[in-house]
Amino acid sequence: MSMFELILLAPVHEVETLSEALDALDALSVSVEDADAQTPAEQALFGEPGMPPPKAGWERSRMVSLFATGALARDAARVLEAQDFFAGCQLVAVQPVPEQDWVRLTQSQFTPVEITPEFWIVPTWHEPPAQAKQLIRLDPGLAFGTGTHPTTRMCLRWIAGNGAPAKSLGRVLDYGCGSGILAIGAAKFGASAIDAVDIDEAAVGSTRANAEANHVSLQAGLPDKAIGQYQTVLANILATPLKVLAPLLCSHVEKGGHLVLAGILERQADELKAAYLPYCQLQVHDQEEGWILMTARL
Repeated sequence: MSMFELILLAPVHEVETLSEALDALDALSVSVEDADAQTPAEQALFGEPGMPPPKAGWERSRMVSLFATGALARDAARVLEAQDFFAGCQLVAVQPVPEQDWVRLTQSQFTPVEITPEFWIVPTWHEPPAQAKQLIRLDPGLAFGTGTHPTTRMCLRWIAGNGAPAKSLGRVLDYGCGSGILAIGAAKFGASAIDAVDIDEAAVGSTRANAEANHVSLQAGLPDKAIGQYQTVLANILATPLKVLAPLLCSHVEKGGHLVLAGILERQADELKAAYLPYCQLQVHDQEEGWILMTARL
C-alpha cells in the first residue's frame, strides 16, 4: 500500500505552526524546502550540524508531509484549511508516493569513504576497496559520525597519522563519541585503552554496537566515565560546547599529551584559541570545506 504526501506552500512565519499541526495530525515526517529553489529568487540558509536552524524556513516554503494513507492526508488538508493561520498558505497536492525499495535506495546513498588511500569507512553492504589496508565498518544510524562529514574525516586522518605503527596514541578519550567512529579508529591504530563518552544514551549504545561490529575493545558510557588523564583526548562536537568544556577537556590530557578538537568553522579559530589559552596553545592542524581541526600538546 502506497504512502501519501501532502504538499503545501507557506510563508516563513507559519512554517513552525504548520509543522506542529501536521505532527498532531499524524504526519510521519515533515520536510521544508525553498519553494523558489532553482530560480533567481532561491535563498541559501546556512547552519551548523546539531544546532537549531537559523530560520524555520524560507520566505516561500514548500512543505512536504508524509502520511500512511490517503484518507489521513486528505483529512489533514481539510483540518488545516479551516484554521485561521492557513490564510496565507496554499494546498498544492495530496498524492501517492511511488513505491520504492527504500532500503536499497538508502543504501545506495552511502558508499565507502576514503580517509587516506589505505584507510576507509565502509558500510557493511559494500565490499572494501582493493587498496584498503585498514577499515571501519559503519552503517548510517541515529548518532552523528558516519565519516561523510569533513570534521570526522579530519579527526580520522589525524588518528591515522599519529597512531601505530609509527607513533602511539596511548590511552584515548573520545568525548562526545556519537557513533563511536573516532574511538574505533583509535582502536584500529593501536590505542592502548579507550573511553568513549557522550551525553546521549543512544550514542553510547551506538558506539558499543559499532565497536562490537568492528571487533575492537573500548569502554563506552556517559561523561562521568571519563576518569583520569589520557595521552590523547578527541572531541568532535561544536565550537560553543568546546569553549565551555575547555577546562574539563584540558584536565584530562596528561603532560605531553595530545588535544584534538573538531566541529569548528574557520572563522571560529580565534575564539577557540582564546578560550583555551589559559591551558594550552591551540593551532589549526587541518582544514576542509570551511571546517578546521585544532590541536595542542599539553
